[in-house]
Amino acid sequence: MNKSFLERQLQKLASDLPSEFEKGVQKADIVQGGGRKGAKKGASPVNKDYKPGTGVGYGYGQSVLDPRFKKAIKEEGVSLKETPAQFAGAYASRLVVDAANDGSRTYWWRYNHPFAIAQAFMQKFINQSVIKSPTLLGATSLAVAAPALSAAGNYDITNPQEQFRPKGYAQTYTPLGAKDRRISSQPVQETLERMFFQRPGRPLKYETAKQDIPDLTPRRYGNYMNYLYNDKGLLNLGIVKGTTENLEGVPEVRIIGFPATLPMAGGFAGGTAAGYKAAKALPTTSPVRRALGVMGAGLAGSTAGVLSGKLVNSAVATANRPQLPTVQEYQG
Repeated sequence: MNKSFLERQLQKLASDLPSEFEKGVQKADIVQGGGRKGAKKGASPVNKDYKPGTGVGYGYGQSVLDPRFKKAIKEEGVSLKETPAQFAGAYASRLVVDAANDGSRTYWWRYNHPFAIAQAFMQKFINQSVIKSPTLLGATSLAVAAPALSAAGNYDITNPQEQFRPKGYAQTYTPLGAKDRRISSQPVQETLERMFFQRPGRPLKYETAKQDIPDLTPRRYGNYMNYLYNDKGLLNLGIVKGTTENLEGVPEVRIIGFPATLPMAGGFAGGTAAGYKAAKALPTTSPVRRALGVMGAGLAGSTAGVLSGKLVNSAVATANRPQLPTVQEYQG
């Protein structure tokens, strides 16, 4: 009995799939190896079009997410619509290269903290197209970031005697069974983790936290602990979540577990906007003068943004704060 037309087509497709898949792998290798048109379009793993300080060519590496890879293999005649088996082969190859060279994981390592995300936003506007000198560009970034970082709540710049421990939070390194976890047994390690890795630690028990924050109530403390440890946040993923009332009674957002506050966001936004505006307004005849002007504007804008955020925080805290002591407070 003769096979139906559909059966013959399916059999032909099945016999063609392996060879077509292999062609896709080979064409992906051409692109990834820098051959022919692919490398010219920046799909090579070495990122030949990378320009330091501008953001051009940065952040993809050998990632399967790199849009230039899709464009480059299309120029080799590979697309999902026209050659699906080759397309699958090309992306299978890319996945192997990605996994072996940490292409997509670079995203996680680069953007797994609110500060890193904020700095990426800032560098979109203040980069080497604005300030040519890498030294002055770095100084400008620090001028914008310094006030914002100090207002994020990860450390308290006024508390150096306790390794800048923020109010209401315990030291990470305390002796086992310590009654007061505000004293660290490893002050150097504590300082490094807090100042460089921006790790505030865990909240203190209520009685000790209230010594730091006199207006802290059991209700606020309980709500915050529930938010911190039980709330899964946006889409129930635990990546982004927020509360209008942290331990100090002000709004807080947590991104990948790290806190971000309105003063911090205001500092980065205000500093970036002021720096960018100054760069447009200042003459370009003196690069150093222009860079110093942008630096000063960035610092002033960041400081103003932090102060604005603190004003909003104060208004929110006042609205959240009960006008009279709770029953528990009377009994305490």
